[in-house]
Amino acid sequence: MGRTITKCTGVLVAVLLLPALALAQGNPAKGKELYAKHCAGCHGPMGKGDGPAAKAINPKPNDFTNKAYMAGLKDQYLFDLIQKGGAAVGKSPLIPPFGSKMKDAEIRDLIAYVKTLAK
Repeated sequence: MGRTITKCTGVLVAVLLLPALALAQGNPAKGKELYAKHCAGCHGPMGKGDGPAAKAINPKPNDFTNKAYMAGLKDQYLFDLIQKGGAAVGKSPLIPPFGSKMKDAEIRDLIAYVKTLAK
């Protein structure tokens, strides 16, 4: 009976983690291109929140190079933020929804790239 419980627990953990693992599998190289096209204008070319449009935005865009800040963000949250826009997750309504401009795989690529910016 102990082995059955252990096997069931392992399967349950695997099933619960699959969505997070699948979401984390993006291509940072492809994400870098998407970032330059869709995000750098506000967040800056290096992710410091200092893009050309940032001067006119209040609140200012977040600094993706802040390791402590980025460590607190879950992939699913970032996915929802990018796909649905800021207002959908309680952030600035100035963050547009990119779900109509990017496929889910592209959003995962973008997340993978943005995570490389944290130092």
